[in-house]
Amino acid sequence: MFKKIITLTLLLAAMASAYANESCMPIGGTGMPNFFSQQEGVMSAVATLSGSVSAATARVVAERQTETGLEMDMQHFFMTDKGGFMNTNDLAILTKVPGKKDRYMIEITYQVQAGSTSGQLEGYTGTFNSYGLVDMENLQGVIRYSGEICK
Repeated sequence: MFKKIITLTLLLAAMASAYANESCMPIGGTGMPNFFSQQEGVMSAVATLSGSVSAATARVVAERQTETGLEMDMQHFFMTDKGGFMNTNDLAILTKVPGKKDRYMIEITYQVQAGSTSGQLEGYTGTFNSYGLVDMENLQGVIRYSGEICK
């Protein structure tokens, strides 16, 4: 019994030490993306953001039709107003809004790419999410992003 208590205590101490060395930062805010085509068949977006990051650009890498709308593989490049940068690879799920032509609810999971961060965001990794509404007829939208990244 005493051996089990010591083992459990050592395990908890090791876990606490691992978490003590990790520094996490909440990330969140809102964005207003505008979509455009830079070249034939390639959809891109640029957005001003409020909150943890101040601007972003995005590129659709691949697009698939689904029963409920679209799936998009995307790459985002985020910048903070203090000179921090990060690159994410993402999956966007777009669900058609019934009765509204070219309108979609959008959910994106952003995965920060290792080695892609610099400045204020140097060394951070993790995932965060967004949801919102996009109008692909007028090529605009609004999103809310939130989560936590750590180093």
